[in-house]
Amino acid sequence: MPAKARTERNVATRERILDAAERLFAEHGVRAVSNRLVAQEAGQGNTAVVGYHFGTKVDLVRAIVARHSGPVERSRERMLAEVEGSTDVRDWVACLVVPNAEHLATLGVPSWFARFAVQVATDPTLRETMTSQALDAATLRRVVDGLDACLPALPPEVRREREDMSRYLLVHVFAERERAVAEGRPTARASWADAATGLVDAVVGVWLAPVTPPGS
Repeated sequence: MPAKARTERNVATRERILDAAERLFAEHGVRAVSNRLVAQEAGQGNTAVVGYHFGTKVDLVRAIVARHSGPVERSRERMLAEVEGSTDVRDWVACLVVPNAEHLATLGVPSWFARFAVQVATDPTLRETMTSQALDAATLRRVVDGLDACLPALPPEVRREREDMSRYLLVHVFAERERAVAEGRPTARASWADAATGLVDAVVGVWLAPVTPPGS
């Protein structure tokens, strides 16, 4: 087989594996899905093909994340050019939310990436790996730094609590919308853009809510 044809076949095989793995991980969780099942769902007779193309399961998860990160990063870069230097919390929260919503809107129905992200975020080992990978992105680090610079002063324990709340909303709200759209159920917001607006409102509310002293 000519080298070009072999390369094209390998690329097509990798894409089928990524498609199958993303869907299966989203539906069942990463730990519950074997490489054998991914290979079968990708239409591959050789069940060792996943390891051949991607190595470990963590490497496969990283590859799924990587193929979605490009469009999100480009959108975030565009938004950063518009809000650089802002002291408005909402501007920086929007930079976290809107790029993901814009990307999810391009994936069609059904899509799986938001639900895949929940499975990764709720796996202790994978969460740490993916958080580290995400923070390596220059645009995300700039957003986090910009948000930190304009947040109100908060007690350390309240700040940690609100980080956890915000992270939960950022991951789970879009996953629930993706599931509802895939199943043909009604959603609170008509579009991904509207859903992003609602999520920005909620996360800004978390960060700017009053702090009630313990025991009050």
